[in-house]
Amino acid sequence: MKEQSDQVKKTVQKQFGTNADKYVTSSTHSKGADLLLLPKWLELPSDATVLDIATGGGHAAKALAPHGAYVFATDLTYDMLNNTRSHLADSGPNIFFVTADAEALPFLDQTFDAAVCRIAAHHFPNPDIFVREAARVLKPGGKFVLIDNVSPADKELDEFVNHLEKTRDNSHVRSYSLNEWETWFKQAGFKKIQENLRKKRFDYKEWVVRTTSSEEQVKEVDQYLLSANDNIKHYFSIKYSENTIDSFEIDEWMVMLEKSE
Repeated sequence: MKEQSDQVKKTVQKQFGTNADKYVTSSTHSKGADLLLLPKWLELPSDATVLDIATGGGHAAKALAPHGAYVFATDLTYDMLNNTRSHLADSGPNIFFVTADAEALPFLDQTFDAAVCRIAAHHFPNPDIFVREAARVLKPGGKFVLIDNVSPADKELDEFVNHLEKTRDNSHVRSYSLNEWETWFKQAGFKKIQENLRKKRFDYKEWVVRTTSSEEQVKEVDQYLLSANDNIKHYFSIKYSENTIDSFEIDEWMVMLEKSE
């Protein structure tokens, strides 16, 4: 099990190290109403210490930096983190960058007032451990916001979207379901405060080239989407013309939790 997890993490490091700039400029990651909602939901005091887990392009850290005293932006991939630091050089002196595994955070218990993890957890091989780690490093009453793609409850739709993501990105592990997340939150002692489940639309051309490494891989993703049955095409709102895919939608969940006192 550990060997399998380690291999997944090496794949993630390779994928994100190679495509670091794409995650900074990606419209999916750099834009979104959730970035505006983050500081509103958390209502951080000016002396707050915040943890951004798996920061990627640093967009959550950048959104929160004006609202807290210190933001620690962490990521498993050093090259990604170093690239993000360069892009955030003008975002304030209160963002600190730390190489860290989301499933083994290098911080003491009860260090942070708040923690966030945005569009990253589908790359984690052990999400239950990640949730326990987030709870461990939070102070009692601390807030945790998770934002990520989630799978539908329907098995066919779940299998389709996860196979699609894996075909495009070999570092994808799984878009987990709401039931899975809520089980792990309960086990870690979190209480749900607020949530928002929405449809997120991808521009297909931008999305597919972000992580694919060849034209053959792009064609494989194309074919998989085009071969979907009517139920799947309707649920994911796949838009195409003359066998060219324009866009599609997936489910994204933003949820805020509070650690038990």
